[in-house]
Amino acid sequence: MKARVNWQPSKQGLSFDCTMDTGESLVLDGNGEALSPMQAVLMSVGACSSIDVVDILRKSRLDIEQCYCDLSAERAENPPRVFTKIHAHYVVKGTDIKEKQLARAVQLSAEKYCSVMLMLTGKVDVTTSYELI
Repeated sequence: MKARVNWQPSKQGLSFDCTMDTGESLVLDGNGEALSPMQAVLMSVGACSSIDVVDILRKSRLDIEQCYCDLSAERAENPPRVFTKIHAHYVVKGTDIKEKQLARAVQLSAEKYCSVMLMLTGKVDVTTSYELI
């Protein structure tokens, strides 16, 4: 896996075009004009783990209609302003999904499959919760 992060000079000078060697791209910014790198990390926690949750439930042949993950995070007050806590709350809608099945999918993601969450292990207090609607 390779990527290039290319600075885009401007008045404020903190915007970067980020492109993967496969062509996907996004803009990250230190001035609040686009996603900040820390916002991207937080969203990556939710996306990575949600992929796992949906995939696990589908592999169990469950009819999942909706899944979203609400995230909240706390950061250190002083530089480096790393995340100190992240909470991921999954909301899933489907037919005949049991709470136990959803709980297991969330647990497997957090403890075994979500590479983004697992990279933070030992550095960030990551917690999860879930609900069926």
